[in-house]
Amino acid sequence: MTVSLEFIKDYLQEGLGSKVSTSTLALDELTLEVAAEHWLEVARFLRHDPMLDFAQLTDLCGVDYLTYGDAEWDVTTASRSGFSRAVQAEEADPFDFGESDGDVAFTGKRFAVVIHLLSVSRNLRIRVRTRCEDNGFPVVHSLVEIWNSANWYEREAFDLFGIMFSGHPDLRRILTDYGFVGHPFRKDFPLIGQVEMRYDAEQKRVIYEPVSIEARVLVPRTIRADQRFSPPTAERDD
Repeated sequence: MTVSLEFIKDYLQEGLGSKVSTSTLALDELTLEVAAEHWLEVARFLRHDPMLDFAQLTDLCGVDYLTYGDAEWDVTTASRSGFSRAVQAEEADPFDFGESDGDVAFTGKRFAVVIHLLSVSRNLRIRVRTRCEDNGFPVVHSLVEIWNSANWYEREAFDLFGIMFSGHPDLRRILTDYGFVGHPFRKDFPLIGQVEMRYDAEQKRVIYEPVSIEARVLVPRTIRADQRFSPPTAERDD
């Protein structure tokens, strides 16, 4: 039986109450915001309630809100060539956090975990998000005991964002090297990386060296006028 998202929103409000911080229905998508302390309880309800039956976890990812709302590529003052500001930097890069942990000026909850669920029996999809309480040590409970598919997704979020998942059976890196330092999807991680590697013929092994690429911010080229889309001359005269 197919039910509407409007019905599901009201049903969740009645069944979960204050355990759901907010529920937003927009663009035919329902998004729930859940506190980290209720993360596991809400997940169990979504999975096992017969009216919902969200049997599949199709995606889980981490989010870093460190620079949320900041425009790195503000092109309102860029030239037509577009890249001069990157080559001739006149001011400090606002996205260069140096040796800090990137959390000094950020007062909100920086890290979040987002899951997408599918109910085959109800033909429904839903998005659920929780925010980690501690920016210095982000942690939420693992969902592996509810959805087995969360296993590698949580390892990926740990690897790329440094989000810990308590109760995970095998929480270790999955994409980067075992000796990799840092978490490359964090907003304060340099785009050029920390180190580079190459094969050394003399040592006959792969070695790591400090990165040799010069860091710079590239501003995309901005085309403000294009004659292909300009009205004919007669129309402009009118």
